[in-house]
Amino acid sequence: MTTQPQRPDLARTLVARDERARAHRALLVRGLLSPTEIDMERHVDRADAQVLRRIVRAHGWPGKTLVGEDGAEAAWHLALHADYDPDLQQLALGLLVSAVEEGEATIQQWAHLRDRCSVSAGQPQVFGTQHCRSPAGIQMLPTQDPDHLDARRASVGLPPHYVACEALRQRHRREPESEQSRDDERARPALVGSAA
Repeated sequence: MTTQPQRPDLARTLVARDERARAHRALLVRGLLSPTEIDMERHVDRADAQVLRRIVRAHGWPGKTLVGEDGAEAAWHLALHADYDPDLQQLALGLLVSAVEEGEATIQQWAHLRDRCSVSAGQPQVFGTQHCRSPAGIQMLPTQDPDHLDARRASVGLPPHYVACEALRQRHRREPESEQSRDDERARPALVGSAA
């Protein structure tokens, strides 16, 4: 039985912003957005980060009790993709530690955000959740001690890397590419996000 969130208004805000951002990212990774559309979305991403920051300042981490499971998942997605605000990502990472202990967030959410923060700081990730798209396809970003990656993943309830990576590849299959999208991809690898 799912209980009602204490703040359904915040839950609606978080979910709406996350749904819009997910739809944009789905188009982005498939190379279906123009440079103008990509640039406009960067402004929206920054606005999403500001909204999440205001909620965190007022309420702490927006966990399941405050915003319900869907709202908590949306808040995590917004934090995960707030690459323009690494301070917010670090703040969220710290708050997620307590949220996990209190049952308000999952340890998998914490693991994904920890990896994202490491990658953003130019450090190797721990759980192998972050990948990029390059001309060679989806590739895992640098990871600490790759020989023991699956053991670390198992310790936080993540599936083996090969299973998660295949699911990520399937999720990010491209539509037929235009010449422009191929040129854009050659110019820079794109961070495609997390592997569950």
